[in-house]
Parts: sequence; C-alpha cells; structure tokens
Amino acid sequence: MSSNVIVITDSEFEAEVLKSEKPVLAYFWATWCGPCKLVAPSIEKVATEYSDRLKVVKMEVDPNPETVNLYKVQGLPVLKLFRNEEILFSHDGSITQTKLVEMLEPHLA
Repeated sequence: MSSNVIVITDSEFEAEVLKSEKPVLAYFWATWCGPCKLVAPSIEKVATEYSDRLKVVKMEVDPNPETVNLYKVQGLPVLKLFRNEEILFSHDGSITQTKLVEMLEPHLA
C-alpha cells in the first residue's frame, strides 16, 4: 500500500480515526482474505486521489480484536467511513473503485 494509507492498530484507532479532523476511510482486511487483495488497489488509489480531503487507514483484523469486535467487523473486506466519531457508511465485501468513489463523493464535498 502507498504511504497515503496508514497502517493502524487497536491502540491507534481512537487518535487516527475517531479524533481525525478529516473524514477517515477505515479498511479492515486480512492476509488470508482473497477479496481483500482485489480491493487493495482501489483503496490505494482513493487514498492518493483524495489525500487532501480524506484520510485512509487499514487495520488487519486478526491482531486487532478490540476494534474489530467494537465495530462488529465479520466478513472481509469491510470499509467504514468515519467523521467526528460517527460512521457515515459501511460496506462489507468486495467493491469496485467506481462504486467506492460514488459512495465517498457525497461525504467529501
């Protein structure tokens, strides 16, 4: 992933996501998840293209059970857009870059 995607852990979630001044797209993934590998390039592209208006973080689910349980992450990949501690949207499963951008755009104006 690019330097525009920040890798975080349970201990960093509050500071990096909930207290962020920008909206944050949180990408929950696992090394063993096939669909995660398909979604990763779209996450990276969005992180680069929207870096002025959006923070993108990724969290590997297996070593971070606190956040995973708190936000009820079950299937993978999972995308959640946060702003001011509120979830603006959540998407479970694979997603195309076009669809991801369509879901993000209304929240980044």
